[in-house]
Amino acid sequence: MANPFQNLFNAVVELYIWCLIIWVILSWLVAFNVINTRNRFVSMVGDFLDRITDPALRPIRRVLPNLGGIDISPIILILLIYFLRDFVNAYVFGAF
Repeated sequence: MANPFQNLFNAVVELYIWCLIIWVILSWLVAFNVINTRNRFVSMVGDFLDRITDPALRPIRRVLPNLGGIDISPIILILLIYFLRDFVNAYVFGAF
């Protein structure tokens, strides 16, 4: 039987990863003028997602070289989060 704290930890990690994915898709839609940031709801969602993802993405962006407009920092962050989740599940919670 899984530890309830382990379940909560895994759920929070998955929720953060989904926020990253939604932020990437939203930034693409704004960049290609599919949606408009003058819409209040889009602006609020974009601002919220930017506030929760940017602190984790900023150090990765500082280290990565400029790839000419392609931002791979969300992919690297997702891979790091999966690695840390598996590490915590294996060594802190004792179940993999």
